[in-house]
Amino acid sequence: MTIFKIIHAVTAAAIDDLQKSGALTLSGPLPNFAAEPPREAAHGDVAVNVAMLLTKLAGKPPRAIAELLKPKLEAHPLVTKVDIAGPGFINLHLKPDVWREELKEILTAGLHYGDSGFGKHERVNVEFVSANPTGPMHAGHVRGAVLGDTLCNLLAKAGYDVTREYYFNDAGAQVDVLARSSYLRYREALGETISEIPEGLYPGEYLKDVGSALAKRDGKKWLGKDEAEWLVPVRQFAVEMMMVMIREDLELIGIRHDVFTNERDLVESGLLEKVFKLLEDKGLIYTGTLPPPKGKEMGDWEPVPLVLFRSSQFGDSGDRPLKKRDGSWAYVMPDIAYHFDKIRRGFTLLINVWGKDHGAYKDRIMPVVEVFGAGKVRLKIIFNSIVKLFKNGEPVKLSKRSGNIITLREMVEQVGAGAVRFFMLTRTPDSELDFDFAKVVEQTRDNPVFYVQYAHARCCSIMRHASEMFSPAELSPEALAKTDTGALNSPDELALIKFLASWPRMVEAAALAQEPHRIAFYLMELAAIFHGLWHKGNDDTTLRFIVPDAKDLTRARLVLIKSVQTVIAGGLAVMGCEPVEEMRNDRPEAA
Repeated sequence: MTIFKIIHAVTAAAIDDLQKSGALTLSGPLPNFAAEPPREAAHGDVAVNVAMLLTKLAGKPPRAIAELLKPKLEAHPLVTKVDIAGPGFINLHLKPDVWREELKEILTAGLHYGDSGFGKHERVNVEFVSANPTGPMHAGHVRGAVLGDTLCNLLAKAGYDVTREYYFNDAGAQVDVLARSSYLRYREALGETISEIPEGLYPGEYLKDVGSALAKRDGKKWLGKDEAEWLVPVRQFAVEMMMVMIREDLELIGIRHDVFTNERDLVESGLLEKVFKLLEDKGLIYTGTLPPPKGKEMGDWEPVPLVLFRSSQFGDSGDRPLKKRDGSWAYVMPDIAYHFDKIRRGFTLLINVWGKDHGAYKDRIMPVVEVFGAGKVRLKIIFNSIVKLFKNGEPVKLSKRSGNIITLREMVEQVGAGAVRFFMLTRTPDSELDFDFAKVVEQTRDNPVFYVQYAHARCCSIMRHASEMFSPAELSPEALAKTDTGALNSPDELALIKFLASWPRMVEAAALAQEPHRIAFYLMELAAIFHGLWHKGNDDTTLRFIVPDAKDLTRARLVLIKSVQTVIAGGLAVMGCEPVEEMRNDRPEAA
């Protein structure tokens, strides 16, 4: 149990004691309240907001409630002082040993520090990437891919049962264009001269591989044939090859989906008809007309009877047509069926990671979850903004192989998988992100990737230097966990320990908010605190982590260093990044 959960439990017990004694009477159950780090460290170690939340239930001012709680909380052996601030905020100061003991928890748990049962094994489906199989993964896909995969890691660490899913449209016009483009490359592979790629087809040279593979498999079988004969088999062949390539591209940054679902299978399985019938049985389908589109002048517009879904009853801006004028399915219908399918598979939290350009699509899907989830299923859509690519401040040139994009593979080849993943989480998803290939690999404190990895490498370097004073057995996590850490009493050391102790709470808070970028922000702040402490030791030898003539002090400080190393490695694991133990071109430094 984390320190903040302990204080939460202590506070709840104190309220219970007050009720039993008659000093406090509540007209309802105890509400959810927070026990968290205060906004300013000078205010204490843990801030509790329960007094404000109890005002109506207790019929007392919040400060009066806080005054009742104060002696109860101060009597606890972990607490040294309780302050009441403002209208009734309760700020607790804890004994330093409380924080020092947390270091032993970190070393004992290792990379599992911060794991929790917070999610109670709730079944979560995270759909991300979901690019149509028309080409390789490119920079436009990478951010959503990293965001989704890191979110899955985060949710799993917080105790959720997570399924990674990739959904792709292989039934639309884009895959027909893919088939025609592949057929052109197939003819080229068989000796025909292809000069300029016709407008409307995909120009990327990656399709040469598809054409060559098709020629190898089928020979001249499709040459000279009508499109009606070759379109379906060529399309199927090209889609399969594209999906193999996409999986390989994603594996370059450590991403493997559990489930791949495609639109064509949903359509051919009859699921769309089934979902339509279910909506019809619920009285949610009718034939009617829609008003003209807002903001457009349409003098010749005439209302046409359409088959409509009463989605406006569930928060949509208007009712949605599920069929076109010719009776074929509207564009939204496969997506409605897809989300119904996820609900019937037993997921109670659906998370979609989409590009920001899909923002208007949220209203079309939410009613489906409301109808078929029956109030038991939640839908969260995370929109991520665009990534702009630069090199030394200049926009990068387009890729010849992909035709008009920079591929994921090219990004990884230039800066490495870990750098790609980390940098994609250094901004909130809704912010545009500038990815400069030169800056991502530069070794300066302005580069967050380097700054965090350098902190981990410095910890490793200090532990290597410590082997000159201690045996390997003495430096094991098990041995360090038994070390007396009472010597860690400077304000800077305690501040670092307190920040390390906030990691489990950070994991739960980020998982609850579905905001994996918080992990990157936490690691960047942790690195800054650690580097600041290191620099003080570099200027003052008595503050160094290794003090040759003070073995007990050194051992205590090594406990702190190993804890920092452990938490950084654990955070990087959530982000899907390998921690670095030694930096290239690293200059010798004091420990």
